[in-house]
Amino acid sequence: MISKQKTREALSGYAFMTPAMIILGVFLLLPIICAIVLSFYRVQLLGEVDFRFAGLRNFVRIRDDERVWIALKNTIQYVLIVVPSQTILALLLALLLNAKIRGRSWFRVAFFLPTVTSSAVLTLIFMWIYNSNGLLNNFLSFLGLPTYNWLGDPEVALKGIMIMNIWATAPLFMVIYLAALQDIPESLYEAASIDGATTWEKFWCITLPFLKPVTFFVITIGIIGTFQLFDQSYIFSNGTGGPDNSTLTIVLLIYQYAFNRLDMGYALALTLILALTIMIATLIQRYFFKEESLD
Repeated sequence: MISKQKTREALSGYAFMTPAMIILGVFLLLPIICAIVLSFYRVQLLGEVDFRFAGLRNFVRIRDDERVWIALKNTIQYVLIVVPSQTILALLLALLLNAKIRGRSWFRVAFFLPTVTSSAVLTLIFMWIYNSNGLLNNFLSFLGLPTYNWLGDPEVALKGIMIMNIWATAPLFMVIYLAALQDIPESLYEAASIDGATTWEKFWCITLPFLKPVTFFVITIGIIGTFQLFDQSYIFSNGTGGPDNSTLTIVLLIYQYAFNRLDMGYALALTLILALTIMIATLIQRYFFKEESLD
């Protein structure tokens, strides 16, 4: 009797899980399997659809494709600058808002506004700021300083996108840090004060260790998001990755091969390389956060 009841409960559980498993299988697992398989094919989509097995030729092309290495260099540079910057800025903002200052509720709303604004809208706003006749150059002209072609200089264009994304994404991580800060027991700080600990010692010995799991999460999400930079780069360069390939990223390059040149097999091979790169980067930073819990 008990065995029949357990079987019935198990079947009921699987019945509830089945719709979700079907959706995950169709919209997640199946596309991944198709992407892996088709990366070994030469896919022709113009005219008659054709699939020709290419073996490892798509991956060999990656080694000899100069634009791949340019895009990879730009993407890695972007990740190495944006992820630490937005993490540190988010922590500083969270510490500021966690302090008992007047108007902190208003500041929370104001700081969080960029996160709830469309990425495309933010990009257009910053393009107007960086424009030759935009806000930044008008401000420099008002101060009597020389103006600059911010969007046309290959040395500056990607850094402009970095500044925009740091400003736009840090508030989201700020909220995560703020929630974690409010979970730290106040008694720990009181005990440290009794022992004569300074503000810096409290931060270094209490706050940072408690924030370690949250920092691991923030950096992981930051790495994944920054490696997938596309829309800002696309809008800034009108889809070309210019000027002089300075804003070309891996995802933008995948888009160009897939939808401009209709070279789907090669684009999928690049996608697998991107996924592998993200996985390796995540595992590396996971190595430095071995103890992501305080247990």
